[in-house]
Amino acid sequence: MLGLTLEGGASRTVYSCGILDALLEEKITADYVIGVSAGAAFGISYCSGQKGRNLRLATEFMGTKKYMGARHLFDPKNRSYYNLEYAYNTVPNTELPFDYQAYENFKGKFYAVITNVKTGKAEYMEVPRDDREWTLLRATCALPLLFPEIEINGEKYMDGGIADSIPYLQPINAGCDKNIIILTRPRDYVKRPEPATKLAAKYYRKYPEFVRAMETRAERYNECVKEIMELKRQGRVFVFTPKTTFGVGRTEGDPQKLKRLYDHGYNHAKWAMDDLKKYLGM
Repeated sequence: MLGLTLEGGASRTVYSCGILDALLEEKITADYVIGVSAGAAFGISYCSGQKGRNLRLATEFMGTKKYMGARHLFDPKNRSYYNLEYAYNTVPNTELPFDYQAYENFKGKFYAVITNVKTGKAEYMEVPRDDREWTLLRATCALPLLFPEIEINGEKYMDGGIADSIPYLQPINAGCDKNIIILTRPRDYVKRPEPATKLAAKYYRKYPEFVRAMETRAERYNECVKEIMELKRQGRVFVFTPKTTFGVGRTEGDPQKLKRLYDHGYNHAKWAMDDLKKYLGM
């Protein structure tokens, strides 16, 4: 079985979109896909086989005031930097239609990682085939301070990357003997505690386990990357990392910058395709 793990990174994840489109072109379909945050939000178009949809999302929608901006964060009905109703309802259901039938026909499994606000632990949920409100994808993308908490089955959740930034062990434990891991930071990147963590810790102080997860995230992330690179050295996983992110930050909306990062991912995948197919035994 083939596993595919997709790191998040908000706008930086457009790098992954280029790779995913190249995989679709080569008809490389994973049996088990798991994504965190934007990795899941973009990964669903891979599962529906909609090549080019993520590129259109990045270059035609993400940079618009309708899609994201500080004014949405201060809207008491929205409370997110992203316009939730527009991004998770209007766009996929009207302006850039998602192919629900194709996703229904996807033979693999697609999971998203979410962090339980009460326990601070990661939970792994299969992304529903018919949720036109995209509730689980909202939850996995729910960055602290930039999103409200998202409720699912009576529990509150936020960004899955807080508890498990790169959930590569999930497909391995599910029996995947071949695994592709797409990271969104250059190989030499070392994660540091984010300046906003102290503010977030005060804001979420009634959830001490969640705060602890935020405070230990950088250390756990760096250890996870070391483990992945060791597996890569052993030939057990195939890893994609960008050489550069071209200065694209978490909330980048410039279409030209995003297209450049997408092209980097696409070209990287094409360049590595022979090695990837050899790894996969194709």
